[in-house]
Amino acid sequence: MPETSIAEIFRKKPISQEVHIRGWVYRRRKSGKILFLLIRECGAVLQCTFEEKIIGRTNFEKATKVTIESSVEIIGTIREEPRSPGGLELSGKSLKIIGLAEVFPITRDQSIAFLLDNRHLWLRSRKLTYIMQIRAAVFDAAREWFKLNGFIDVQCPMFITAAVEGGATLFKMKYFDTEVFLTQSSQFYLETLIFSLGNVYTIAPSFRAEKSRTVRHLTEFWMLEAEMPFCDLNRDIEIQEQLVSHICQTVARTKAEELEFLGRDPKELLIKPPFERISYSEAIDQLVKMDLKIEWGEDLGADEERALTKDRKSPLFIYNYPREAKAFYHKPDPSNPKVVNCADCLAPEGHGEIIGGGQRIHDKDELLQRIKDANLNPKDYEWYIDLRRFGTVPHAGFGLGMERLIKWICKLDNIRDTIPYPRTIRRVYP
Repeated sequence: MPETSIAEIFRKKPISQEVHIRGWVYRRRKSGKILFLLIRECGAVLQCTFEEKIIGRTNFEKATKVTIESSVEIIGTIREEPRSPGGLELSGKSLKIIGLAEVFPITRDQSIAFLLDNRHLWLRSRKLTYIMQIRAAVFDAAREWFKLNGFIDVQCPMFITAAVEGGATLFKMKYFDTEVFLTQSSQFYLETLIFSLGNVYTIAPSFRAEKSRTVRHLTEFWMLEAEMPFCDLNRDIEIQEQLVSHICQTVARTKAEELEFLGRDPKELLIKPPFERISYSEAIDQLVKMDLKIEWGEDLGADEERALTKDRKSPLFIYNYPREAKAFYHKPDPSNPKVVNCADCLAPEGHGEIIGGGQRIHDKDELLQRIKDANLNPKDYEWYIDLRRFGTVPHAGFGLGMERLIKWICKLDNIRDTIPYPRTIRRVYP
């Protein structure tokens, strides 16, 4: 008999039909001569019952020895049962134990540290299963939008020789006889590809040696980055809000059940562009009125971003940050050289920054001056400067932190649950 997934059973509801399922024992309970097993497969759970009078005493006694997280094969008949999860139940005719599990170490009340130490087992929880399914849907939706809009998917190196986001957060390592770093961003390499391929993007790991112990920082995370030739800041923002809207709407449509399990109303993700935009100066004015201690020229941190977004239902763009607060490659605003043509996209409900982007400097002399102003060595960026020597064009791009986006979409308190194995300043195991 061909195997049927539990999700397909709930979708098709084959009442009175015999089915063959495989999965893991999620919960078990015995009441007299009836054994109740909740079988889990890819997050879906189906209640199965085994009665001694149906399967016989020997088989029943064998079935009662099955343990939590044992893998099993079951054949039985589907019937309606309002008291069961999902309103369906499988009346078992046979049970085969594939892998009898030892005593499962994770019980109801465990510390966060214990669950992180046993992440390889805790990933089986329904919460993390649903988050990982939503994560996959977010990646799929992003790639779908780029494909529909003519972007080309490219891959860039993980070993780099020059910092993109500043030397303080680089992971150094030995590369044969040379010292290199793990990439902070693929931006510079993406910029090289716009001259031949046009609009390009990548989704790849990024590494930041930030000694941050916050709910929104990882040392290893996945970043979606895009670069576009003949593009200014306004068009850059338009692309970002179209992309984010598409991702949110797709996930709301395809993962409603999983979102609701996590406490997120899917309707809250049916956002549409344009998102509100305010200047950095306007943001500072708002924060001062909220009695937050910040002065013009300082970068916005988690507290400031939370204050600006905690009561919002849709993302917010903040544009034209001070040039001292941003990296050297951002183009100064011709009408006000004290600020640069960049923008951060902040997620609502207090989640804060999910995207950083802006227009790049395309003039060679201006770029050289900004490199020197940042006390960097132009020789370290010679190939990057070459892009301004040979057919330079105005261009822009952005980087979206996938885990931060997922944290907001799933309404999570901590970013560590957005990725299978979180890497933080305190954790590299398992």
